[in-house]
Amino acid sequence: MPQFENLKKQIFKITSPDEFNALALRIFHYQYKNNSVYQKFADNLSVNVSGLNHYTQIPFLPVEFFKYHKVVSGKFEPEVVFTSSGTTGALNSRYFVKELSLYEDSFLRTFDLFFGKPEDYIILALLPSYLEHKGSSLVYMAEKLIVKSGHRESGFYLHDYEKLTTTLKRLQDESRKVILLGVTYALLDLAEKYPLKFPGLILMETGGMKGQRKEMVREELHETLKKAFQINMVYSEYGMTELFSQAYSKGYGKFHTPPWMKVVIRDTNDPLTLLPEGKSGGINIIDLANIHSCSFLATQDLGKINPDGSFEVLGRFDDSDVRGCNLMVQ
Repeated sequence: MPQFENLKKQIFKITSPDEFNALALRIFHYQYKNNSVYQKFADNLSVNVSGLNHYTQIPFLPVEFFKYHKVVSGKFEPEVVFTSSGTTGALNSRYFVKELSLYEDSFLRTFDLFFGKPEDYIILALLPSYLEHKGSSLVYMAEKLIVKSGHRESGFYLHDYEKLTTTLKRLQDESRKVILLGVTYALLDLAEKYPLKFPGLILMETGGMKGQRKEMVREELHETLKKAFQINMVYSEYGMTELFSQAYSKGYGKFHTPPWMKVVIRDTNDPLTLLPEGKSGGINIIDLANIHSCSFLATQDLGKINPDGSFEVLGRFDDSDVRGCNLMVQ
């Protein structure tokens, strides 16, 4: 499919707002024609498809559709199906992956953009809820980063906090560069049971209490973790099953996106209206790497955009599912 291949080649070459806008519009038209679920959604909103000239005019598909529909652009046999972890008894989202290589390209480029090469770090993953759940896109990403790191010390930890702490102590003594990626409740458990002075540690929380602990205000959470590990900053990762890309925060809960991903904020009372920076509302995400699915999604997260272009996650809609992404209530 020449049209599709040409679009795919452009995703990671964006260097300006105009290029992003032009490619977003082209991908919208491609998905409108090839994604029946998205087409019906847009038609029900009476979207003037031929009259769109900016990505802010594109309709955003609610992520809940991934629970009830097969949201795909084109016909293909998936290499794998990623599923959300959700809560017990909840209906999970399904993401049908045509090209795992495209997902890998996206998250590896993003990691390189924010942190450099995986080979520069020992990468430890504390993701018990995700490891116990099959089909996690986060576990897939962490596994590939661990392999890419090339260090024998890199790896996953389930519930063995003592073993993890022993490893961290040794790496601290050896002055090694370490990233510890963890689900929030597990990092808090580790902090409470085995506090450890490791000023150089890059501690990265993926959000989500997974029903294990009470939700915390982000500032309180980060202060607890900073005190336990005697670090100056807590990093964060923002992603979800329905996306192919991630945003990262290097502190203060301010997330930045790669060039092919953008966040806009919608009015909670009028979902078709977008809000200016500084105003709180629902988070809409454009992920152009989502070309085989839907690149324009309305999440159940609440947030705002800052003057520097970063965005913050302020909580979730009251009736939304508890999901494994940053959902700290403020």
